[in-house]
Amino acid sequence: MTEARLAIPVSDEDHSSGPADALITLVEYGDYECPYCGQAFPIVEKIRRVFDDSLRFVFRNLPLAEVHPHAERAAEMAEAVALQGDFWAMHDMLYEHQRELADEALLSYAKAVGADLDRVRADLTEGAPRRRVESDFEGAIRSGANGTPTFYINGARYDGTWQYEPFADHLKSVLRDL
Repeated sequence: MTEARLAIPVSDEDHSSGPADALITLVEYGDYECPYCGQAFPIVEKIRRVFDDSLRFVFRNLPLAEVHPHAERAAEMAEAVALQGDFWAMHDMLYEHQRELADEALLSYAKAVGADLDRVRADLTEGAPRRRVESDFEGAIRSGANGTPTFYINGARYDGTWQYEPFADHLKSVLRDL
């Protein structure tokens, strides 16, 4: 059985947090409306704090629109706000309010993180945010992501639990093996 690998290498185009030369690169394919992604959000935040400079975290979109009707629009909104440099603030806001992702709520979140709403609307109409979400989605499929959240550690899909202790223990073992 072949290990699933990240098909699209991490680049400067990705939304990333942490040093580019970190020993571990953790990529998450996520869906803003997915309850499991919502449960993983605070765990990933803790991992980011605990592993600090040893970890670069990358988020990519995998909206499962068939099951989560607001996920695609939420991802597009995050990408529209990202064009103004506030991706992480919007990412966090969406997960903190994932039970209310209707269009009016999305606009209020964009405003709350300081985005220019006229520019957000223009960018959404122009389509760059949609193209980014579609590109992430295609990369997820090519990488073997079959649900959300799906994590990759240094390019290899992590199929273990993402509950904090086992996940952190696995990351520690990756560090030890480097």
